[in-house]
Amino acid sequence: MPKQRSTRKMHNWLQRSTLALAIGTTMMVSVSAATMPKAHAAVTTADFSDLVQQVTPGVARVNVTKTVSEEELAKAQTAELLRQFFGDKIRIPEQAVTPAIEYAYGTAFFVTTDGYMLTNHHVIVGADKITVTLNDRTELDATVIGSDERSDVAVLKVTGREFPALPIGDSNIIKVGEPVLAIGSPFGFDYSASAGIVSAKSRNFSRETSVPFIQTDVALNPGNSGGPLFNQRGEVIGINSRIFSGTGGYMGLSFSIPIDAAMDIYQQLKTNGEVKRAYLGIYPQDIDRNLAEAYKLARPQGALLTRVSPDSPAQQSGLKSGDIILQYNDIQIMRASDLLNLINRARPNDSFRALIQRDGKQMSMAGKLSHAPKDVQAQGRDQQDDDVSLGLRLRSLTPEEQAELAADNKTGILVTAVDPTGLAARSGILAGDVITNFHQKPIKKLTDFSSAISALPKKGVVTIEVMRQGLPSIIGLRIE
Repeated sequence: MPKQRSTRKMHNWLQRSTLALAIGTTMMVSVSAATMPKAHAAVTTADFSDLVQQVTPGVARVNVTKTVSEEELAKAQTAELLRQFFGDKIRIPEQAVTPAIEYAYGTAFFVTTDGYMLTNHHVIVGADKITVTLNDRTELDATVIGSDERSDVAVLKVTGREFPALPIGDSNIIKVGEPVLAIGSPFGFDYSASAGIVSAKSRNFSRETSVPFIQTDVALNPGNSGGPLFNQRGEVIGINSRIFSGTGGYMGLSFSIPIDAAMDIYQQLKTNGEVKRAYLGIYPQDIDRNLAEAYKLARPQGALLTRVSPDSPAQQSGLKSGDIILQYNDIQIMRASDLLNLINRARPNDSFRALIQRDGKQMSMAGKLSHAPKDVQAQGRDQQDDDVSLGLRLRSLTPEEQAELAADNKTGILVTAVDPTGLAARSGILAGDVITNFHQKPIKKLTDFSSAISALPKKGVVTIEVMRQGLPSIIGLRIE
C-alpha cells in the first residue's frame, strides 16, 4: 500500500508538471503572437514554389567527361588494392592498361539569351568534353570561353538562341537573414531546389581565393557547384561554390560567389579570355585585442601591414610595414579581408586613397595600382637548439636560411621550440617562426633578442614581427 500511494503521488505530480509546462508554453506563444505579430511573420518559411517553376528553365546540368591516364588508373585500382591485401610481398607485372573515362557533374545557368553560361572553375577543370542538359532534356555541347581558378568562375558557351537567361540581382544589397533559394543537381539528382537564409557576408578563406563569399545555410552537396543562388525576386545573387564539411556532405555551411564579382570575371573572360587583377603589394593582417592596445586603437579595427613589397605601388605611395590602413577609398576597413576584397575588385591603373595610422598619428596616402604579378607559394621548415626566453627556444639562422630571407630584406632568429605554458605560446608564436623584430627593435642575432627583453615593460602589450612559412606576421605579446 505505501508503495501504491507513493506511485500515485508521483503520477499526480507528473500530471501537474506536464499541465504546467503545457500552460506555460501556451502562454508564451499567446504573448508572442499578441505582442510581436511582425516578428512571427518574419520567421515564416518563404514559399518558393512559383519561383522554382519560373527560373528552372534557365538552369542546366553540366556533364563533364575526363580521361584518366594509364598511370593514374593502374595506381588507383590495381596496385593499391593488391597492396592492401598482400603488402609489399606481391610484385605487380607491367601491363597495358586502357585509359578509363571519368564522369563528373555540376550545374550552370544562362546569363545571356545567345548561350553564355556561368559555372565553377572546379566543375570543368581538366575536362575533355562538356555537355549541358537543359530542363526539357535537350543536351548541347559546351565550349569553355574562359576559366579563373582564384575566383572559381568559368564561362561556357552553347550554340543557339532564345535561351532563358536568368535576371541578375545585386549581391551588395543582400541582408543577413534574407531567404534564398538554390537550384542544382546534387549527387546527379537534376533540378533539386533547397532553401535557407543568408548566414553571413564577406567570408574569406585564404589568399588563394579572391572573392568575399556569401555564407548561407542552404543545403548544398556535390553537384550543386556552379548553380545559381536566388533572392525572393527570382534574381541571381550568387554562384554556389563550396561547402564546409568534414564528411564531403552538407553540414550547415554553404558558400556562394557574389554575382557582382562573378559578372566582373565573366566580362573579362568573355572579352579577353583572362582576368587581369590589380596589385598594391601589401600583406595585411587583422588586428586583435592585444595589437589594438599595443597600437593605441580604441578597438580592434583596420588592416595591419606586415610587409610592403619592394618597388610596389604601396611602397611608391609611401606605405610602410607597420602601418594600419583604417580607410581605403573612403571605405572603412574593419578587417584585412575588407581591404583585400576592395583591391580584388579593382582594375590595374586604378587610383587609390588610404587613411592610415603610423606611430599613433593618422595621415593620408595616395597612389595607383598596377598589374598583379603571378602568385608565389612559399615553403616552411623547422629545426633546433640554443637559448630560452619567455618560453621560447631560439637559435641563429644558417646561411641557407638567411639567404631565403634576404629576398625580403629581412633577417632574424629561429624559434625552435615553444613552452606551451609560456607567454609566447599564449600569444600565438609557433615553432618555425623567424623573429625579425621585437618591441620595435630589429633582431639580427640572439644578443639583439636578449637586449630587447631587458627593455620590456613590466606590464602591457609589445609587438613581435615574425616570418611564418614565408609570409610576415605581427603578433601582440601580452606581458603580465
